Amino acid sequence: MKKVLLVLSVALANLVWAQFSTGTVNLSTGMTVKINTNPTTVTMTLTGPDTSYLGVGFGGTGISGGMGAGVDGFIYNSNSTSNSNLDYSFAGFMMPPVDAVQDWTMTSNTTSGGIRTIVATRSLAGGAGDTVFTNTNSSINIFFAKGSSTSLAYHGPGTSNRGYAVLTRGVLVTGEAVAESKKVVLYPNPAKEVVRFKNADKIKSLDIYESTGRKVRSLELTGDTITVSDLKSGSYYLEITLKDGSLTYEKLIKE
Repeated sequence: MKKVLLVLSVALANLVWAQFSTGTVNLSTGMTVKINTNPTTVTMTLTGPDTSYLGVGFGGTGISGGMGAGVDGFIYNSNSTSNSNLDYSFAGFMMPPVDAVQDWTMTSNTTSGGIRTIVATRSLAGGAGDTVFTNTNSSINIFFAKGSSTSLAYHGPGTSNRGYAVLTRGVLVTGEAVAESKKVVLYPNPAKEVVRFKNADKIKSLDIYESTGRKVRSLELTGDTITVSDLKSGSYYLEITLKDGSLTYEKLIKE
């Protein structure tokens, strides 16, 4: 009996600390979305044309149902910064107003080959009026859209610029979960003054290179931030040495 209870306890503990993911889902608009959850936070990775605004709404049972008044959504647009003009509440087919309280934080915003990749995170519960995410294998209903530019405006008719999907989730296997927990993320990106690091405790040191390959700085990280105000505007690459001896690379855009 004790052995059975021990096995059940271990199984329940693993379930409590499990992480879940939709994996990367290709959407009909040329966008992709991935939603990961852990016991405290939800992280969304969204890609699409870098000339478009990119929006995702949560809930509903289709375009009409999903865009009902008060439905929660995330929209990257020309007014977005790392923690503003990202969180919206839909109002039917009217232009959605920005939420008074912003709960999403954009930890990364990069472009390559005409494709923008956005990584944003918030707590599972969010704030008032926000979708409450669960850290389970339950499905997530979304609707999505892109615009003809990064300025927030009507996306236009047709299915090439908007759609609806049901995202199914599975448990992140041990290797994937470990990799996710160790991943170093820098934000805000682009940055003006200061860059912060998620999982800074994993970092031993870092080197900053210009896009030409010239090293401009070497740092021993003592906290979770570095100052970049003295860097010229442009693109830089960070070679990050982790405490386990491995290397990882991140692109930084200095405004």
